[in-house]
Amino acid sequence: MTRRPRPARPRVVVTRQLPQAVETRMAELFDVRFNAADHPMSRAELHEAMQACDVLVPTVTDDIDEALIAQAGEGLQLIANYGAGVNHIALPAARAKDIIVTNTPGVLTEDTADMTMALIVSVPRRLAEGEKLVRSGQWTGWSPSNMLGHRIGGKALGIVGMGRIGQAVAQRARAFGLSIHYHNRHRLPAVLEAQLAATWHADLDEMLERIDILTIHTPLNAESVNLIDRRRIGLLRRHVYLINASRGGIVDEEALVEALEQGRIAGAGLDVWTFEPRIDPRLLALPNVVMTPHMGSATFEGRIATGERVITNIRMWVGGDRPPDQILEGWV
Repeated sequence: MTRRPRPARPRVVVTRQLPQAVETRMAELFDVRFNAADHPMSRAELHEAMQACDVLVPTVTDDIDEALIAQAGEGLQLIANYGAGVNHIALPAARAKDIIVTNTPGVLTEDTADMTMALIVSVPRRLAEGEKLVRSGQWTGWSPSNMLGHRIGGKALGIVGMGRIGQAVAQRARAFGLSIHYHNRHRLPAVLEAQLAATWHADLDEMLERIDILTIHTPLNAESVNLIDRRRIGLLRRHVYLINASRGGIVDEEALVEALEQGRIAGAGLDVWTFEPRIDPRLLALPNVVMTPHMGSATFEGRIATGERVITNIRMWVGGDRPPDQILEGWV
């Protein structure tokens, strides 16, 4: 395709409110329109934005599908996603229209790993239940048999997806005395495996049958939708805890609810859901589920770093260079 000219001061539409420091810097550099109300844009609003801008800065709450991309204005040349995951963007459609897509990998690794580790500790130790008990005013004092949970030291942690976040979780988990098992499409180099004291399982099913805690850190794509389905949940032993701070659609939520209700697994720590922000009321009723509102990456430092990465991608594109975080053919 013929390369289109890149404007020196591109028209940029940002779909959600970003940290003030990020918006201030964007306003200095670009002709930018912000979403001051911070509401998720409707489909009509996204359509209008994609007609009017050179660069769209969406987030995970925006479904940029094939139809929206096909109807985008000729000016739209770059979708600079605010976040690492791009499963909400129709990448083949963007490539077909010669629209570059970028993301922000790596900047939220430590924050997400911290949140994952918090859930790994919170669920077996029943921290959410204990906090609610204190707030309810019904706590009657210490007792040897009150609020008993399970220690995590000495347990086997299974990690699905051993990328940046999976490795960061493994590092933290080792300090808590967990043994590390992982399933990944590709085995880690031997040196890195040794550093993490991690055991690779080529067969996911085989790993699921051996672990005590399962945590998920794989992208959501066509291959990973319902990766942890009813059959695989059935492979988990009754004392297992499931942690998900990745994407809701990777776990079959209906099967998970049934397993929790029937006591076929011990509990869950969830930061994401299939139909968020709507949460299955059955999950809300379960005492052995710790739930957080998709806040795994929600730190001031992380959000600002993400915005800075978006700005860098736009500036590199404006200068005629390939953005450092461009999503290339074959990315999953």
